[in-house]
Amino acid sequence: MADETIETTGAEAAEAVELAQLAATTALEARDYLDAVTEVASGQLGSTALSVLLLAVSQLQVTGARLGAVADVVPARRFEPDAGPDPDVDPVRAGLANVLEGVDDYADVTDPLTNAELVRGALSDDLASVAADLVHGVRHFERGEVTEALWWWQFSYLSSWGLRSSAALRVLQSLLAHLRLDVDAETASDAEFDALHP
Repeated sequence: MADETIETTGAEAAEAVELAQLAATTALEARDYLDAVTEVASGQLGSTALSVLLLAVSQLQVTGARLGAVADVVPARRFEPDAGPDPDVDPVRAGLANVLEGVDDYADVTDPLTNAELVRGALSDDLASVAADLVHGVRHFERGEVTEALWWWQFSYLSSWGLRSSAALRVLQSLLAHLRLDVDAETASDAEFDALHP
């Protein structure tokens, strides 16, 4: 019987270490995402803005997949401790809308499984909404509330930012594809000739 207790305690300790590592990785990826969207929103990246956003959102999708793949994280407390007011993401949203002017709006499906109705979306809204969800978890993590941060990131991934980042990723990939592939026939022919005859 004593061996079983040690085994369970060892398994619980190993799980706690894994969750702490997941929280640290998620916090790092969340901060990287927040830094990237803030930098793009500043308007100083020019033609690389879409590529930076594509990379940031793609990496965040990997982070979200990790959160979705683990068992439900349940905090010990039944209430969420108050981490104070979250930073205002409206300036980031406005900056992104300015940078993405003319390509910000898109069409999306409400839910591919239960409701195929088309709705309008805005890339700047999606990116800022994801930022708001992530920063809330970062604030818990920075206060040492690791389980609470993980719970929040996992819950909000499944209910909000996972969907919004997926929509944003599709739009960003589509934008880049159009920018690089939608060329007139003469330009494409010249590029093909140049590539084949150096």
